[in-house]
Amino acid sequence: QLQASGGGLVQAGGSLRLSCAASGRISMYGMGWIRQAPGKEREFVAAISWSGGSTLYADSVTGRFTISRDNAKSTVYLQMNSLKPEDTAVYYCAADGVFRSDTPKRYESEYKYWGQGTLVTVSS
Repeated sequence: QLQASGGGLVQAGGSLRLSCAASGRISMYGMGWIRQAPGKEREFVAAISWSGGSTLYADSVTGRFTISRDNAKSTVYLQMNSLKPEDTAVYYCAADGVFRSDTPKRYESEYKYWGQGTLVTVSS
């Protein structure tokens, strides 16, 4: 099970930190954040290997967002800085289903488990 939290309303230029709590075996997988803006398809945001040693980012968030994880707490984080109105979306955390995966995944089809999503709204 994946439980995302931390979304909310923030002004442009502000920051938010999303959390994704994973239970059971899911905490041993590679993880990612995928977002879906209103009226648009899902879009990859960031991914992290099980060890945390490898990360991957979409070009649109590179330099502004940071993905990290604390395996002792079975939690993955997405620190979002310098937020823009175009970052408004429902953010989903997902797990790739590969035990101790050290390859961050970019494509939606590579994720096996999904959380319920948390809404981030950035006002201009």
